[in-house]
Amino acid sequence: MKDNKVLMVTQAALIAALYVVLTLIFAPISFGPMQVRVAEILTILPMFTSAAIPGLFIGCLLANIIGGAIIWDVIFGSIATLIGAVFGYLLRKNRWLVPIPAIIANALIVPPVLWYGYGFTDTPLILMVVYVAVGEIIGCYILGELFATVLLKYRKVLR
Repeated sequence: MKDNKVLMVTQAALIAALYVVLTLIFAPISFGPMQVRVAEILTILPMFTSAAIPGLFIGCLLANIIGGAIIWDVIFGSIATLIGAVFGYLLRKNRWLVPIPAIIANALIVPPVLWYGYGFTDTPLILMVVYVAVGEIIGCYILGELFATVLLKYRKVLR
């Protein structure tokens, strides 16, 4: 039992660290009204481990803080990632559904933060929803599913 807790904490920490590193390496496209967070590739991980839930949340929280996001983005962006991770975990039996909660949560929560918090009012709010959704589809669904394919192929090697 103790080994499982250590494994879960270790996995969560690793996922959080990867999320931060990927967000910061790709910072020019990770922030702003038109963004593709490459780190969102990790939103497929709730299909493999519940440790992805705290890992993604903490990773997003830290990435937003280190990346210089405003407090509302730190709070609500991280909550969007947490919602996506929790519901992705609940849908883990169907790999094609796992990324969808992250896409929806971010598309609905992040644009108002960009609009009101950062003052990106030149772009209509509904268009920002589309921009964020497209970025999330690229990160979560397209890249995430490619990542899932690799992980599933080497699943036995990773154990």
